[in-house]
Amino acid sequence: MPSSLRLTDGPDRLLVELHRPEVRNAIDRRMVDDLHAVCDGLERAPRTLILTGAEGVFASGADIAELRERRRDDALAGINSTLFARIAKLPMPVIAALDGYALGGGAELAFAADFRLATPRLKIGNPETGLGILPAAGATWRLKELVGEPLALEILLAGRILSAEEALAARLVTAIHAPEDLLQAAHELADRIGRQDPLAVRITKSVFHAPRDAHPVIDQLAQAVLFESDAKFERMQRFLDRKKDS
Repeated sequence: MPSSLRLTDGPDRLLVELHRPEVRNAIDRRMVDDLHAVCDGLERAPRTLILTGAEGVFASGADIAELRERRRDDALAGINSTLFARIAKLPMPVIAALDGYALGGGAELAFAADFRLATPRLKIGNPETGLGILPAAGATWRLKELVGEPLALEILLAGRILSAEEALAARLVTAIHAPEDLLQAAHELADRIGRQDPLAVRITKSVFHAPRDAHPVIDQLAQAVLFESDAKFERMQRFLDRKKDS
């Protein structure tokens, strides 16, 4: 049985394409398992992750035919929420390159990313209440952190679907690119990340997501680690040498 993903490896990044075009890349249990395998690799060998979808669609949502058959124990198992939490906690940044539909579980997967880039064709939102369920894989709490409570409630309770321009205005996405330029833009962002010190990026991401009451102690401890790193001395010396020569 073929994988639901297409992978393109790079030295400092991994491009993952959700690939179930016959159902607009709907997220089923096989895709969840395949993405867990991706996380296994990225936790062992941290790299930036770029997520995108096949044939002009990110992910139209969870696979409704499969979702229709799920029961209480499936919900309690947190099939999607466990995966999306794992993606959010990956050591290096996650970039979601969003084209077409990013709905339901597809939107929640995008919310778990650190960066979201869009095309003008993007439609993003959570129509779950129209199907008699709720978005239980992160939208009920991540979305209000991303766009604020009033807009989050309109999306979650009234089924509002945002256009690309609306998502940009709400700062849910950081930029809009033509469809043919979307992956290039994602790679350019990965290039900028790649020019930073990898350990500093990893630690900064962890500190950024730490609970509010963990600061400032966690910042000081993290900085203490970085102050002793070889990269800190080498990068600062290069900066001083360039300044001296300018």
